Amino acid sequence: MGRLLSRAEIESRPQNIWRYAELLPVAAEHRSGLPVGFTPLLEAPKLARRLGAQKLHLKNDSVCFPTLSFKDRVVAVALSQAKAFGFDVVGCASTGNLANSVAAQAARLGLEAWIFVPSDLEPAKLLATAVYGAHLVRVDGTYDQVNRLCAEIAEDRHWGFVNVNLRAYYAEGS
Repeated sequence: MGRLLSRAEIESRPQNIWRYAELLPVAAEHRSGLPVGFTPLLEAPKLARRLGAQKLHLKNDSVCFPTLSFKDRVVAVALSQAKAFGFDVVGCASTGNLANSVAAQAARLGLEAWIFVPSDLEPAKLLATAVYGAHLVRVDGTYDQVNRLCAEIAEDRHWGFVNVNLRAYYAEGS
């Protein structure tokens, strides 16, 4: 069993996902350097009264993320584990937010990124993805077909796909 953490020790750490490092499945040397997460809890007294609750807090997931998406938190854990597994290339199937987060965090970690999207996706959704230097592949098909293609590529190559073979670690970041 691991050591116990005190509340004071946790509270003294930087306000990001890595404050809870011992609870995440990522070794220290592989952690992403991006300060993601730690979204504020906001008290909602009127909504609490309306719902008949004594107290109610809402988690504001619209702030504290480098690419302005809650996907940054889950991708931080998944790509940190990709480094631990020795993946030099990472990727995802996406319709926007996941693409931007994977591209940004892969660039920060020095990983090559391949982003696969349906060909009919609006270009504006991927503007930031290109800024980070990711390879963008438009696939003629639905999101589900794009995701199946990524699963085939993951089997064929030593690539880490956030929503395929790194899915369990992606979930841990939630």
